[in-house]
Amino acid sequence: MDKSDCVQEKFSSRTLGFIILPFGLLLAVASFFLLPVFGLIFALPVVTLAVMFIAAPQSKVCRLLTGKNA
Repeated sequence: MDKSDCVQEKFSSRTLGFIILPFGLLLAVASFFLLPVFGLIFALPVVTLAVMFIAAPQSKVCRLLTGKNA
């Protein structure tokens, strides 16, 4: 693994998060109007997953390669 792999890892994680986020928000809005309680039970995990992908920290290997040991 080299530095370019680390950049691709972070980029792909954020891209996936930004792709999932609109679907989660759309699901949350639609479920709020159709089935408020049950719909949000399904929408909140999708939105949470998207946020986790966007805010995912770098792997330990990438932190060592880039020198960010904080």
